[in-house]
Amino acid sequence: MKALLGTKIGMTQIISEDGRAVPVTLIKAGPVTVTQVKTVDTDGYNAVQVGFDEGKNLSKAVAGHLKAANVTPKHIREFRISAEDASEDLTVGSTIDVTAFELGDVVDATGISKGKGFAGTIKRHNFERHKKTHGGKGNTRKPGSIGSMYPQKVFKGKRMAGRMGHEQVTVKNLIVSYIDVENNLIGLRGAVPGPKKGLIVIGGKA
Repeated sequence: MKALLGTKIGMTQIISEDGRAVPVTLIKAGPVTVTQVKTVDTDGYNAVQVGFDEGKNLSKAVAGHLKAANVTPKHIREFRISAEDASEDLTVGSTIDVTAFELGDVVDATGISKGKGFAGTIKRHNFERHKKTHGGKGNTRKPGSIGSMYPQKVFKGKRMAGRMGHEQVTVKNLIVSYIDVENNLIGLRGAVPGPKKGLIVIGGKA
């Protein structure tokens, strides 16, 4: 199963075999521990639940659920798997690390983007400002009219000022360009959402 949890370290460059500088995002990925295996017979679908990092102050319900795996993870995520992957030797308590991936694999990376706070329409939605001359009255960054004569209401989804960032973002089709098994590091070519030390979910492509 090609899926891992990790924390973002930052970006750097590596030199490829043809001498080109490749921008990569380093992620300290895994190892993760399998905490539950779901099957079509018992749960209606095939999935693997894994835990990552060391947590504390777990509720009794969560601690009881993790008792069989003998771990106290900080993060728990579930990955859907195919029937072929379900036939693999995945048992509660087993671990998955960066050796599940190979150089050249294409993966998706999901994280929580950096929070930008309250932002106006120009920064948040790339609106243009008004002219500063010829009767602008100084209202160069205001959104202007937001309603309509009919049906005399503001439709849901209207692009306006508000909180920007801190949303789940998935970047698809990133190439695995670097693997360090000894230090549990994996390098994905390109940018990955989120701040440093942010949780990143790495999922392999079928």
